[in-house]
Amino acid sequence: MAWASGLHRKEVGPLLGFAGAAALLLSAVGPASAAGGSATGPEGQKLTVSKSSGLDAGGETVTVTGSGYNTEKGIYVAFCVDNGAGKTPTPCVGGVDMSGESGASAWISSNPPSYGEGLAKPYKGSGHKGSFSVRLTVRAKDANTDCTESGVKCAVITRNDHTRGGDQSQTVRIPVTFGGSGAGTSSGDGATATPATTAGASTTGGGGTGSSGDGTEKASDGPLAGTGSIALTAGATAAGLVAAGTGAWLWARRRRAANAA
Repeated sequence: MAWASGLHRKEVGPLLGFAGAAALLLSAVGPASAAGGSATGPEGQKLTVSKSSGLDAGGETVTVTGSGYNTEKGIYVAFCVDNGAGKTPTPCVGGVDMSGESGASAWISSNPPSYGEGLAKPYKGSGHKGSFSVRLTVRAKDANTDCTESGVKCAVITRNDHTRGGDQSQTVRIPVTFGGSGAGTSSGDGATATPATTAGASTTGGGGTGSSGDGTEKASDGPLAGTGSIALTAGATAAGLVAAGTGAWLWARRRRAANAA
């Protein structure tokens, strides 16, 4: 029976090799990761969002984190219309909710007015090293604003709160797209921005004020659309390898069986 044992090893070896190659291909193109984004503010603030493209238009909760903020200035974290560099992002979908109960926005302040005590969430850290992390519910529209309309650009933003209404020093933006369209680029006034996990075109602010585009730029089809076609191609290749390996194994087995007879 030694010949049978050797035959078994010789037959199984190629099949295992093909199966292993197919498994490696499939694991390499596993499920697409969520597309997050990040932006750097005019004073070096860093803003990140856990997901910025392909969000559910009906509402999806994301995690927004920030660092390098001036703790002497309170901010709102919200999802608002981006009106361009040097302009306050407004209106905000869901409004600015200082209590934070709606989940549509958050108020971060270490020294709020007396009526804000207990409503505002204090920064972690001090000076220009303030940081925060909040959960934000992002919806495409409300009764007054529709971020899916042509020409309307919306973003997860930070901006100084109502006590410093005209101060844009902590305005940072990360554009958001819905329904699986490509990741937008992100920026703060006087800032550069890059996507955190997926490749969108990054922009650099000019003239000391920064820019996220000319106000009419459309987000290009991005990595979510591309990932599906890559996975499909690789999956077909892996299936082909398995089929080829199985055919080679069957052919070798029949040939050896014929020779043994």
